[in-house]
Amino acid sequence: MAITKALSDPNRVRILLALQTGELCGCQITELFGFAPSTVSKHLSILYQAGLVLFRKTDRWVYYRLADQAAPIAVREALDWVHKSLATTNETRADAKKLKEILKTDLAVICRRQKCC
Repeated sequence: MAITKALSDPNRVRILLALQTGELCGCQITELFGFAPSTVSKHLSILYQAGLVLFRKTDRWVYYRLADQAAPIAVREALDWVHKSLATTNETRADAKKLKEILKTDLAVICRRQKCC
C-alpha cells in the first residue's frame, strides 16, 4: 500500500526518475523542481516510508538515493517499472537536462540561494 501511495503522485515519480542519475542532496531536488523545501521533504518522507529511497546525512546536507538490491522485491520491481515506463518522457528528459546544470553548481551556492542551510 505504501508503494502505491508513493507512486500515486507524479512529482514523487519525477523525484525517483531524477535519483536514477545517482545520489542527490535534498537542496538539489528542491532546486530541480522549484518546490518549497517543506514540499520536497514531505515527498521524500513518503518515498522513504515506502522503502523506495534511502538517505544519509552529512554535516548540514541530507543525500537521497534509490533503494538498492537489499530492498524487498516489490520495491525493486516498482523502481524498475517506473524506469522502464517513464524514463523517456519529454518531462523526464527536460528534468535530466536541468539536473545536469544543477549538478555543476556547488551545494553551498544552491543552499544559499534557497536560504535552507
